[in-house]
Amino acid sequence: MRAVRAAEHGGAEVMRLEELPSREPLQGEALVRVEAAGVNFIDVYHRTGRYPAALPVSLGLEGAGVVEAVGPGVDLVGVGDRVAWSGLPGSYATHVFAPADRLVPVPEGLDLVTAAAAMLQGMTAHYLTHSSYPLKPGDTCLVHAAAGGVGLLLCQMARHAGARVVGTVSTEEKAQVARQAGADEVIIYTEQDFVGEIHRLTAGAGVQVVYDGVGRDTFEKGLDCLALRGSMIVFGQSSGPVAPFDPQLLSAKGSLFLQRPTLFHHVVSREDLLERAGSILTWAAEGGLSVRVGGVFPLAEAAEAHRALEGRKTIGKLVLDTRE
Repeated sequence: MRAVRAAEHGGAEVMRLEELPSREPLQGEALVRVEAAGVNFIDVYHRTGRYPAALPVSLGLEGAGVVEAVGPGVDLVGVGDRVAWSGLPGSYATHVFAPADRLVPVPEGLDLVTAAAAMLQGMTAHYLTHSSYPLKPGDTCLVHAAAGGVGLLLCQMARHAGARVVGTVSTEEKAQVARQAGADEVIIYTEQDFVGEIHRLTAGAGVQVVYDGVGRDTFEKGLDCLALRGSMIVFGQSSGPVAPFDPQLLSAKGSLFLQRPTLFHHVVSREDLLERAGSILTWAAEGGLSVRVGGVFPLAEAAEAHRALEGRKTIGKLVLDTRE
């Protein structure tokens, strides 16, 4: 089996495709032949050391493939099953050893590339719009990076919930994609001040919730976009971590709520995992959710995928083709 690892923290150049020894699956494990692995910003954080990880770090957290063998005591999946997962370190690989209870079935009619692309970002968008701040008709939400992988899914789910969706993007091309995904209004932040535009679009009232996966560059101005008792939900930090601030600021700006959630805490139980992943994958299989794959890279070119992601050159989700 082969896997992409980094022996030290740093730029994309530290990533190496390495040969690793194989073995039989242990108690409760399944051996899965990976066919596609999703590329996410959290992988960049692990590579750079922004999120601590023991070295050498095995990269990648999500994917989809076919079960090749199961260990003792496994009855949740069987050989030949098509499965997907999220939160499994080392997914940039030809094979993974996975706890069987963290694997979810891929519905018939859904290809494994789409399944891999949907898992982490799809479940993230699901908990943000259904749990962190459950959207309802009459709400207005602001989605930063609306043409990114999570952003496009957020736009669709928010629109489905009946909310008015305002997205921010960097180019007109991305604006068109965000509109197609359900954004009612799109702000090109390289040309417009998004705070001023939000106040114009809401007649000064502000939005009920900001979904912010950007972090440092958008956080403080995002607070100025919120309505009274609005919710700022920071779920990522693609521009860097948010600087420390005085919580009194939340009071001064309108008794605001602040969250910094993570997907793991929303899929702790298998029941939660199956409910969220099942919803996402079923919607995608039935055509109710469009998962846009912005590029597919060979496993050996994982570094190029990271460069494209960090360079803001992507629309939608990047995926690694892990088949040999």
